[in-house]
Amino acid sequence: MKFFSHRIIAIIIALLTVAGGSLVAIFFALHFHIGILIGLCILILILIYFLVYATLQRFVINKLTPIYKTIYNTENIKIKKDLKSNVKGSDIIERVNRDVVDWAAKKTEEISRLSELERYRKEFLGNVSHELKTPIFNIQGFILTLLDGGLNDPDINRKYLERTEKSVERLINIMQELDVINRIETGQMQLNKTTFNIVSLVEELFESFELTAENRQIDLRMHAPVGGKIMVYADRKRISQVLTNLIANSINYGREGGETAVLFSHLSNRILVEVKDTGIGISAEALPRIFERFYRVDKHRSREHGGSGLGLAIVKHFIEAHDQSINVRSELGKGTTFAFTLDKSK
Repeated sequence: MKFFSHRIIAIIIALLTVAGGSLVAIFFALHFHIGILIGLCILILILIYFLVYATLQRFVINKLTPIYKTIYNTENIKIKKDLKSNVKGSDIIERVNRDVVDWAAKKTEEISRLSELERYRKEFLGNVSHELKTPIFNIQGFILTLLDGGLNDPDINRKYLERTEKSVERLINIMQELDVINRIETGQMQLNKTTFNIVSLVEELFESFELTAENRQIDLRMHAPVGGKIMVYADRKRISQVLTNLIANSINYGREGGETAVLFSHLSNRILVEVKDTGIGISAEALPRIFERFYRVDKHRSREHGGSGLGLAIVKHFIEAHDQSINVRSELGKGTTFAFTLDKSK
């Protein structure tokens, strides 16, 4: 009886063990299937995310491509590659807004520059036409007068022939100065830089202007260091033309009893040259345009002295060809100062 009871207990324990193992197995099986389901759901969500992302990316890029094609004027394929490489990890809307704003600013600046160039072109053509027309019409008038009988009058023919010669000279000067500017701008003119004493050059020019200055009662002065020697490295011929133009202008537009002075200052490895006068001065409105071709502050007075309106434009080109700068400061009724720099001799 006792043995029988122990066997029953053993059987019960075995059954319980088997039942427990089955329950555990069922439990783990259920959890395994749930894990698979959750994993599949996550995988599906990831696939949906990337599908939506790719669709939206393609949509955005297709919409932005025409904008960037307009901005950069490049092929669609290249634009799309650039957009795809930059769209990740950035705010594409902010980037597009920034690029469009930058493009609009550049286009506005370009339009303004083109409008200014168009205005300058029209003004330049008008000035060229006027400058050439004046001596040509003068020559025509003098010749017609001579042909109408003035040629046989000794009191008229020589006077009109001399006037014709002056008009021809003026016409030649205009063409030569235009040719100089053209050769400078196209790089055809080469500088012949040498070491020379700029003080000696100014002394030579003062001697050539001495009579003109005396007729206008203008004193020519030079403020040079003791010893009168400042060596610079530049094209002597071109710098002579620069100083000739500036000194001539200071005399022509100076006041009787006034002064034209040339001053020198040391600036590290450069020399500052100033041509200063006590003349009529230049208005603040005219200063920004003083170096433009054919621009004149006083048109009537400039033509009286045979000026073509190209002198200061050539001066600026010569100085800039030396990789230097020139500027002007002036005040009406008090005078004008032109200042430019040159390299010291090495």
